[in-house]
Amino acid sequence: MERRLISSAMPLERTFGYSRAVVVGDRVIVSGTAPVMPEGVDPPSDAYAQARRCLEIILAALAEAGAGPEDVVRTRMYLIRTEDIDAVGRAHGEVFGEIRPAATGVIVSALFDARWLVEIEAEAIIAR
Repeated sequence: MERRLISSAMPLERTFGYSRAVVVGDRVIVSGTAPVMPEGVDPPSDAYAQARRCLEIILAALAEAGAGPEDVVRTRMYLIRTEDIDAVGRAHGEVFGEIRPAATGVIVSALFDARWLVEIEAEAIIAR
């Protein structure tokens, strides 16, 4: 099967050897996506806004792959603070409320950047 790589132009993609998303057949796997802002601007300080930013990046990668939110079948949300689950869940629900993919929320001790409160992954199957 053909394998197509989708890049977000993050320098770490080449250094660490990963892609923002990988498309194989009708499947799109989107890497863990953090609230990275354009031009190195600090991410928002609250979990809800960070989750919205993660989802914006995910939706852009899905669109480049030829998929949309309606094609998402699984998400994973990694949070560093338990108290942020409602805020992150609200942002997730605004995008996926009617789609209702399988979802997992995990509390972790830290993320790559100390400013990040959340990171989100997604998997989609493109309906053909």
